[in-house]
Amino acid sequence: MIKIVTALVVGVIVVGILCHLLGANASNGVVSTIYDIDRFLVGPFRGLFTLKDAKAEIAVNWGIAAVVYAVVGALIARLLTAASVGGGRSRWRRPAY
Repeated sequence: MIKIVTALVVGVIVVGILCHLLGANASNGVVSTIYDIDRFLVGPFRGLFTLKDAKAEIAVNWGIAAVVYAVVGALIARLLTAASVGGGRSRWRRPAY
């Protein structure tokens, strides 16, 4: 479940980056929704780097956010798997009949 949520978050951020780089129409409903979600997700990374080109700045800052989300999501998934009984495997064996 964690991996799916992480993939969705990273995917939305990457789609937002592509929309900015390709100059998508921000007044479009779908693009506007993606931008709104991305602004919330990448808020802590806003202004991390200040570049002359606005599109490059968004690509860099949002790209770093996507990488951080991917790494943290993978780490959480791995920790939860390791914390489960037997690393996700059942401790009990079925009797061989």
